[in-house]
Amino acid sequence: MPQVTLNGDVKQTLHQNLLQLLDEMGQTQGRFAVEINGELIPKSQLANVTLQDGMNIEVVQAVGGG
Repeated sequence: MPQVTLNGDVKQTLHQNLLQLLDEMGQTQGRFAVEINGELIPKSQLANVTLQDGMNIEVVQAVGGG
């Protein structure tokens, strides 16, 4: 069971890939960007990223307004 850090919170998960984890955490709505250990990950690749212990995942949601 991988232990990862998601937006500063340590989480243990049974999910195998990043997209599953982000879906469960409600992080895939609207416009967003994902970074793992400082590297930007294209949305098209989220399901291909296997979760591993120690990953530092940052998700940024775009918010409209003016």
